[in-house]
Amino acid sequence: MLFLEYPKCTTCKKAKVWLDDNGIKYEDRNIKEENPTYEELKEWFEKSNLPLKKFFNTSGLIYKSMNLKDKLPEMSEEEQLKLLATDGMLVKRPLIVTENAVLTGFKETDWQSLLK
Repeated sequence: MLFLEYPKCTTCKKAKVWLDDNGIKYEDRNIKEENPTYEELKEWFEKSNLPLKKFFNTSGLIYKSMNLKDKLPEMSEEEQLKLLATDGMLVKRPLIVTENAVLTGFKETDWQSLLK
């Protein structure tokens, strides 16, 4: 299982503690230092069954400064995925990628049903 996080993010810290407390093994990846590639994002998006907007960090400074709230609806999926691949800080975190599923953000109930 891959766990993508930004180490300074409090939600990511909470999620990591939850994983450790529940004895769940994972590979840790700093999303700022090693941004997901276009190919990874495309694969994860298709596997997730989530709307693509769920992959964007909508509360992030870059998202707001680029005015993406207004721009995303006019962009194709490919354009959005390429944009996400340009900067890890645009990507919603934490992000969990298992063999069969992908979760964005940390909602304990969702994580429990997927990982336990």
